[in-house]
Amino acid sequence: MRTTYMPHGQEALQNRKWYVIDAEGKTLGRLASEVALILRGKHKPTFTPHLDSGDHVIIINAEKVHLTGKKWTDKLYRFHSQYPGGLKTFTARDMIKNRPVKMVELAIRGMLPKNRLGRQMFSKLKVYAGTEHPHQAQKPEVWELRG
Repeated sequence: MRTTYMPHGQEALQNRKWYVIDAEGKTLGRLASEVALILRGKHKPTFTPHLDSGDHVIIINAEKVHLTGKKWTDKLYRFHSQYPGGLKTFTARDMIKNRPVKMVELAIRGMLPKNRLGRQMFSKLKVYAGTEHPHQAQKPEVWELRG
């Protein structure tokens, strides 16, 4: 073979799988980096940087994710309402208590490309705080995290 194989748009879409990952007791950053790898499709031999060839990922037990060190009190999440004085700041402990899904989504979104392709990849992510999810019809496979 003299040329590099490049999958076309429809070839990348045909063999998408669904994976379910249990986040209970997992470290947030390590979980996010591996999920971003799956969403991008870097775990496949047909990875192409300019195509969305990744798989769908379902994360359950987002409320039981783990942080190391003093991140529970020192890590800050900032949101602004676009009005004067509208900056809202939350610690990681507040976020896990009030919005655990948002905390996991923000960690994963930060590891994806910052363009249209990254937004398309992010739409294949489903995060749930508890153990139940409505995607049983897709027959998701269990993905064991490395390390």
